[in-house]
Amino acid sequence: MSSLVGVTVRSDTGAVRHVNEDSALAQDPVFVVADGMGGHARGDLASRTAVESLARTLQAGTRPTPDEVIRAIDEANAAVRALSGADESGAAVAGTTLTGVVRVRVPELAAEQWMVVNVGDSRVYSWDGRELRQITVDHSAVQELVDAGLISEAQAAVHPERNVITRALGAEDFVDADTTLLPEEGRQIFLVCSDGLTRELDDRRIAEILATSPADPASALVDAANEAGGHDNITVIVLESTTGEDAAPPVDTRERAGDDGRRDLEDTRPRG
Repeated sequence: MSSLVGVTVRSDTGAVRHVNEDSALAQDPVFVVADGMGGHARGDLASRTAVESLARTLQAGTRPTPDEVIRAIDEANAAVRALSGADESGAAVAGTTLTGVVRVRVPELAAEQWMVVNVGDSRVYSWDGRELRQITVDHSAVQELVDAGLISEAQAAVHPERNVITRALGAEDFVDADTTLLPEEGRQIFLVCSDGLTRELDDRRIAEILATSPADPASALVDAANEAGGHDNITVIVLESTTGEDAAPPVDTRERAGDDGRRDLEDTRPRG
């Protein structure tokens, strides 16, 4: 059984946007980031609705099963889907990414594990002090081109369709979430972030900051992304756990939120 050693979370509007359409939930057992789809109405409400729905169904201190997590994501999708409708500008679609890790109990194994979940192009990484490894796979048009060998990672970073995502909560009646179960073992550190971080900082730079900013890595990453341009909202969760007899007692989550401002539409959009 593991104990949380530290959790830092920060969500920031960035240097260019006027409103933060990202939301985060860092409440054991759920650590997720939601990035509201821009270019559409209600992006900020969509991300907030998604994390609030998860907070209700996967309550603090519980240990849901993987099946219960999937059902909670389905409920969050329905809640976001219900926001879509028509307004004075015509049809409006509310949508959001949803990515993170959930501490679950696996009845078949009589054990707890980490469940990585992903819908969209926010990301989960693991960090062992030396290597940063991306666990999730982006649901994006450019990732499909990369997977097909048609473009390189470098070309994907500047591709004109790099903001087109292929899956999102609220886009369809049913959502297909990627899930992975990871055993709890030793010292584990996870980074959960919206693409406002990864579009400003490459993996090498992120690893450097994680290695040199142990006290508040989430804020250090957000500050660096803003210094690099901050063209999008930036949300980061960094959590560390240890497994074994020497596991430390849980600590309080520390959170710093950026200033909210006027409504602005981000440029992330679903493929359609």
